[in-house]
Amino acid sequence: MAETTQAQPQTQEVDYTLNNPDTLTKYKTAATISHKVLEAVGSWCVEGAKILELCQKGDKLLDEELAKVYKGKKIQKGIAHPTTVSPDSYVTPYTPLVSEAEEAEVALKAGEVAKIQLGAQIDGFGTIVCDMVIVADKSASDEVTGRTADLIHATYYANELLLRLMVPPGLLASGTDEEKQKAAAKKAPSQAYMSSLIEKIAKIYGCNVVENTTTWQFERNEIEAEKKIILSPNNGVRGDGIPDVGEVWGVEMGLSLGSGKVKNLPLRATLHRRTTTTYGLKRPSSRQTLSEVVKKFGHFPFSLRQLDDEKAAKVGILECVRGGVLRQYEPAGEADNSPVSRLLTTVAITKNGITKLAAPADPDLSKFKTDKKIEDEEILEILSRPLNKSTGNKKNKSKKKKAAGAQE
Repeated sequence: MAETTQAQPQTQEVDYTLNNPDTLTKYKTAATISHKVLEAVGSWCVEGAKILELCQKGDKLLDEELAKVYKGKKIQKGIAHPTTVSPDSYVTPYTPLVSEAEEAEVALKAGEVAKIQLGAQIDGFGTIVCDMVIVADKSASDEVTGRTADLIHATYYANELLLRLMVPPGLLASGTDEEKQKAAAKKAPSQAYMSSLIEKIAKIYGCNVVENTTTWQFERNEIEAEKKIILSPNNGVRGDGIPDVGEVWGVEMGLSLGSGKVKNLPLRATLHRRTTTTYGLKRPSSRQTLSEVVKKFGHFPFSLRQLDDEKAAKVGILECVRGGVLRQYEPAGEADNSPVSRLLTTVAITKNGITKLAAPADPDLSKFKTDKKIEDEEILEILSRPLNKSTGNKKNKSKKKKAAGAQE
């Protein structure tokens, strides 16, 4: 009896924070997989490609890559976010079902902005990433012009700005101890200030921020922890919390060529996630569905198409959602059907600054021709800051120069 009591606390004493090097290793291993699959799915996003097939192939590759790591170890691993491919005006991640005949045939169109989101997790440490692909016309050149080019430039710079505003004050300060203390004593940027600067960038390029674009703190087995940052909040919602050292965040950026307002789409909700609510499910089909979800996905998002019997899951899910044990993500799109962008970067905040764990690739902005450029000195100054101590000043000076005159 005494031995059992002594053995139990040891499992509770595992340090799951970033102070434990194993935690960062697991995040980085998951991120490597997320990047590899993101790149593959992006290469498959061509005119005529069916979205359902892209999502299925992405999930298959995630599973294959996860099977190669931490072999023979009793470590939970799996998909942190199923592969989703959102067409032009879709704001939320989109993943159609095999059993929905019409949606199963939805294919990508040339010129549209497709958003790919997916993620892997190891031991509950999830790295989710979202990037954009301009679906190429088979006969078109690589160069993108017009409003789509404006959107790409605006989204890239808005995202880079937000990442820099998340660096805790004084963390990267140089100079005397007194100067460092003074820098650290500054207040962190408010969410209203973050929103105002990002809206400024959007306006320079003739875009709007997608309302309620939300950046969440990540924790082990949790992608919507206590802290969150909400850009362009609407209907009384507000973010709460300031990024701090030792935290992992999923940083989201979404802009629109239209109003930035969002509407629900007349589509079935196919993405769900388990909540912490407990409820006595009455139907056997509901209990079966929940049991499979708990075993396969824990508290990470999943698509109904990932369940063993998709048609049975469509029935079983209903009581689970009604009882609050599962949450469904309502499909949403731009209110006036304009193209929207979305990026999602999983970052770790350490004493050395911000490390991008899983991040969209930097676009080759020379291929996106726009006549607009950033001239606001405050924005240029923030964009010129490094994200971490290992980032050389040379790179950031060139970034500032690029921001100021990329279109010259």
